[in-house]
Amino acid sequence: MYDTVTDPNVLEGYLTDASNVRGHAEVLVRPKSTEEIAQIVRHCQANQLPLTIAAGRTSTTAAPVPFGGWLMSMESMNAIIDIQTDFATAQAGILLGAFQTEIEAKGRFYPPDPTSRHECSLGASIACNASGARSFRYGPTRPWVEAIEVVLPTGEIRTFRRGDPVPTDWPIPQWQEPSVKTAAGYPTPKDAVDLFIGQEGTLGIITQATVRLTDLPAEVLGILAYFPDRQSAVRFTEVARAAARKDPLGALSPRCIEYFDHHCLEIARHRVEVPAEARAALFCEQETVPEHRDEAHLTAWWEALSEQGALVDATLITDDPAGKAKLLALRHAIPAGINEQVIRNGMPKVGTDLSVPDGALNEMMALYEASPMQHVLFGHIGDNHLHLNLLPKTTEELAVARSYYLELAKRAVALGGSVSAEHGIGKLKKNQLAVMLSPAILAEFRALKRHLDPHWILGRGTLFDPEAS
Repeated sequence: MYDTVTDPNVLEGYLTDASNVRGHAEVLVRPKSTEEIAQIVRHCQANQLPLTIAAGRTSTTAAPVPFGGWLMSMESMNAIIDIQTDFATAQAGILLGAFQTEIEAKGRFYPPDPTSRHECSLGASIACNASGARSFRYGPTRPWVEAIEVVLPTGEIRTFRRGDPVPTDWPIPQWQEPSVKTAAGYPTPKDAVDLFIGQEGTLGIITQATVRLTDLPAEVLGILAYFPDRQSAVRFTEVARAAARKDPLGALSPRCIEYFDHHCLEIARHRVEVPAEARAALFCEQETVPEHRDEAHLTAWWEALSEQGALVDATLITDDPAGKAKLLALRHAIPAGINEQVIRNGMPKVGTDLSVPDGALNEMMALYEASPMQHVLFGHIGDNHLHLNLLPKTTEELAVARSYYLELAKRAVALGGSVSAEHGIGKLKKNQLAVMLSPAILAEFRALKRHLDPHWILGRGTLFDPEAS
């Protein structure tokens, strides 16, 4: 029998996520099997009780934060079922990083790498179509999911494999997603599996998943390159991105390209050595390919960096643990410094999650840099997906930050982008989803939701509300 908890002291530890939004729930349930989950869902549907699903609670959008009703934790659904050469299967509550560690111990590789992969669950990463730095090469979670077991909002248990059609009586939204990295709203699915990737726990509860595996890279070079200005860093990004797209196995074919602006570097200077003349930096990774000796990779990188004006004398390219530790020191110094600043300010940060097409990157970066308050800019520049972190110091600045974010979202959409590239919409960005999608498309989303979930019990308040506001 599943655990049922009403002790407020226990419940307290489950009522928030990385957004720091705090909710409330009457009951916490911790099922140990798919059958128990189905039993809980049937009870909630029959009694019209809201049911919110939580796992690692690493979301930044408050999707797993309950506002009444029951809260279901997936923490006990954490078993690895099987790891084979091409596929691996596990229950949805297993930590993604732990699953990947076991896969890599067998010489195979599951690429999706959200920053929180050692704290987030496999099921939640699928439910929000998580990505990360390596998505530049490997894409987000979606193409790596082969099969799912899901409990529908009625309590029915279904298993879908790639190629299985969506049931013909389900009203599927028909719309064209932007041609950028995106995790905003229901997709127009290619099959039934697709429909449950990125639905943020509103259409069903993923209880088990089979993912596709690939070859584990034999060696990965870490590169930290400094630049005298943003423009030279962007030029190098464009050159490296074009080379990787032309030949994914070429001498210059990064699997990730991550950007740090001069505000990031100022934060890092308090903890690690940063060249005085550096105004931007790129962290990249290059998987070595047998056809190219290390010399070929090194030559291609040095030439491209030099041609685009990098501070080559300060550039670090390494494959040894000590060198990689230096790279990680910079990457870890920046979020640590940001968190310290947030604490000093006494106000929450406001972080963007927008993506745009290639041709709009410079325009969006200029808008980010024109922020009306203290900020830092970093992220997945290879995918034109940067995180602007606004750091307000007063309630008035907090309101300005949120307003500026909405204006940035409107501009990104106008340029052909997405209001969420990887974090999803959750409960906090419904106004942005409404900027990106027409009322007619949102009505199609609601029709699908209502068809599968007659009393709107799952993930109530996430993505959109029952009626247009």
